[in-house]
Amino acid sequence: MRVVIAPDSFKGSIMSNRAVQIIADAIRTVFPDAETIPFPIADGGEGTVEGLMTIFQGKRIPIIADDPLRRPIETFYGWVQQEQLAIIETAAASGLPLLTEKERNPSLASSYGTGQLICDALERGAKKIVLGLGGSATVDAGTGILQALGVQFIDQEGKELQTGEDILGKVADIRLSGLHPRLREVEFILASDVQNPLLGPEGAVYVFGPQKGVGKDELQSFEANMAHYARVLCNTVKRDERDTPGSGAAGGIGFSLLSVLDAHIESGFELISRWGNLEEKISTADLVITGEGKFDFQSLYGKVPVGVAELAKKYQVPVVVFTGKAEGGLIDLPEQGIHLICPIVDQNMSLSEAMAQGEALLERAVIRFCKSLQMARELYMPSPE
Repeated sequence: MRVVIAPDSFKGSIMSNRAVQIIADAIRTVFPDAETIPFPIADGGEGTVEGLMTIFQGKRIPIIADDPLRRPIETFYGWVQQEQLAIIETAAASGLPLLTEKERNPSLASSYGTGQLICDALERGAKKIVLGLGGSATVDAGTGILQALGVQFIDQEGKELQTGEDILGKVADIRLSGLHPRLREVEFILASDVQNPLLGPEGAVYVFGPQKGVGKDELQSFEANMAHYARVLCNTVKRDERDTPGSGAAGGIGFSLLSVLDAHIESGFELISRWGNLEEKISTADLVITGEGKFDFQSLYGKVPVGVAELAKKYQVPVVVFTGKAEGGLIDLPEQGIHLICPIVDQNMSLSEAMAQGEALLERAVIRFCKSLQMARELYMPSPE
């Protein structure tokens, strides 16, 4: 049996590369001779670095950078020397998990630390940078990143605004002359499966702001500040990316980097699957296993398991999804090529308990599935006497 294992991260519980290892080991406890093909994957968020480093056999670059509240932390990005490729996640220095719930303050949270990672990659000689947009704690439209790269934001009195000062509503002038000179030599790819525009009811503030700490009574003022900043930046660069799909990703980081760096957005899933030849691997498989933390009808829109299943459907390869929680009574999705959806929780427990025990729950769930598969084989495909 040849099994492709291509899960997303189980957010906050199991990284995708660790999930691959757990699933492979569980399969071999029941089917010792099974051939497992590991393919940790992501949609641009958590796990993007690990997924691409697995493909290119890259290495981690450790670095001290600022967290969203400008406190120094130890973090990293991925580096592939032969490609001079840097792989960075916004979550690595600017991620929501870096803050406690009480610390979530989008008026102060800055993406500056992500800009520090980009600067380090530029100094290392990067010719291509992939920035995964996902999991950020910020709604600063990437102004922190731009400041780390040398951009100045000036208020009406001619004073330079500092990151973490709620810049968006105060900026009157944007000076790009100090932008890091090496950015002109670099291909910049934004990896994201978020299609939201910058502004409006489907934009960065109204859709993603609440999870980052924007209160209901603050949404309108945050939106007004974002709209003000966008007008100033559009006038500065003489282009308008406000309605570009993905410009609202990561609290508006997509908008600023599309505008200033001439970056382009690609689907994180499609980027990783293409570079890693996932379709070719699936085409010769007997089974595909994928998964993510929560699977619901929203997963139909650009999430990893459905993307994997769409590839497998071309070759009539069955797909099993393991998930922390399956909402809406989902058991399968045959139209998408998903044959079975398996929640991994096997007893009553809280969300925090389930996340803490995620690895053990995933292992047991895969073993249960494999033993069911083994029993079905013995019942319906008996060995010849």
